[in-house]
Amino acid sequence: MTISLALYQPDIPQNAGTLMRLGACLDLRVHLIHPTGFLFTQKSFRRAGMDYLDQVDLVEHKSFDAFNDWRTGETKRLVLLTTKSSIPHTQATFDANDVLMVGRESAGVPDEVANISDLNLRIPMRQDMRSINVAISASLVLSEALRQTNHWANLS
Repeated sequence: MTISLALYQPDIPQNAGTLMRLGACLDLRVHLIHPTGFLFTQKSFRRAGMDYLDQVDLVEHKSFDAFNDWRTGETKRLVLLTTKSSIPHTQATFDANDVLMVGRESAGVPDEVANISDLNLRIPMRQDMRSINVAISASLVLSEALRQTNHWANLS
């Protein structure tokens, strides 16, 4: 069992493709929560995902409710990255049972999703800056989560 990544209704296919490529390279399951803000086809991801997309362990969920039903049935902890949290990711303790979720590039996640997340985290950054790209944000926090859960030892 290892941490997985969830993409909440992504808006930008290049970011989704980059995150799926990251999942493939790091041997992480990626959960894609529909609807997406783009036509969900291999062509949409071709440039960012390159030839890695056939290697990703991708699970599609038709809605957040379907994803959340799966998650609660599997007793997975939902860890949300959000600019609205007061808890820096550097203070979190991660577990291999976690699902790290990033929101839509344009709007994050709705309050009702943030409210049911088990842990909401933010990345510390300059106060005069709004946010970091969603793919970079996920990479940054995943690095710490994978370090804490000793996932790096499983990769060569």
